Amino acid sequence: MYGAMWSPRTHALVRAAVDEDLADRGDLSAALLPDGDAPVAARLVPRQAGVICGLALAPLVCREFSQRLAAELRFEPLPAPGAAPAAAVADGGRVAPGQAVALLHGPKATVLTAERTLLNFLGRLSGVATLTRRCVDAARAVNPRVQILDTRKTLPGWRELDKYAVRCGGGSNHRFGLYDAVLIKVNHLAGVATHDLAGALAALLRRLAETAPSPPPAFVEVEADSLAQFEQIVGVPGVDMVLLDNFPPDDLRAAVRRRDALGLAGRVLLEASGGMTEERLAAVAATGVDRISIGALTHSAPQLDLGLDA
Repeated sequence: MYGAMWSPRTHALVRAAVDEDLADRGDLSAALLPDGDAPVAARLVPRQAGVICGLALAPLVCREFSQRLAAELRFEPLPAPGAAPAAAVADGGRVAPGQAVALLHGPKATVLTAERTLLNFLGRLSGVATLTRRCVDAARAVNPRVQILDTRKTLPGWRELDKYAVRCGGGSNHRFGLYDAVLIKVNHLAGVATHDLAGALAALLRRLAETAPSPPPAFVEVEADSLAQFEQIVGVPGVDMVLLDNFPPDDLRAAVRRRDALGLAGRVLLEASGGMTEERLAAVAATGVDRISIGALTHSAPQLDLGLDA
């Protein structure tokens, strides 16, 4: 079931992670154990509170180790405390320190061999989900409708997993790559004078209409780094969103007021971005922007401390 939800790229990433540890020799330490074949059920336990993520990936990791080591591993999510037996903890659930989240069944040596790779995946994904949840909660406390989004600042090869973790933390995904949406940034328009931006953008969007990519881009977004640029961009037909890069709160509020005065509320979304931190989120969300994108969700999230206990 879970294997089918992941792309071939993620399958290849898991295989590479297993090969990184085993190479062509296997686990030299676990091979020394006289009782390595003894069955065990190790508990996956968070050392700190957070949002768990990666439970849906764990069976794929276990399957790869099982195939490489010719010994079956089985991953079993457990119910949350007080929950019905059938209500197992799932990705996106909040967990407490010391709570047994899942069991890893298998021969002792095989469990020990898989331990670190499994925890590497789950720790990183849970860290991204936990940071995302904190950011969503902080922003929506002052603006319940605001979306928190990730960026393309992901670890190479990990984008599918990083963006999955953001969703599990209550956030939303921005474009997945350069191929699925149009984001015209300031660098794309380098050399164009501010007063000529509207005309230059209109010409680019005509070219987009003429090329008619299939499927069409998910959205067209244009970056502005000043209110003067914003004024030129916001009214261009075909622009779905404006990215307000490094705008101070007063300028964000001014952009929201101007967009609304033009009758474009709900038709042109405004996204704040640039150097976003947890400490700034409430002030930015309070300006009334629709979206806040945060690169730190995936490039700076600390791992959630997880352990595998006998």
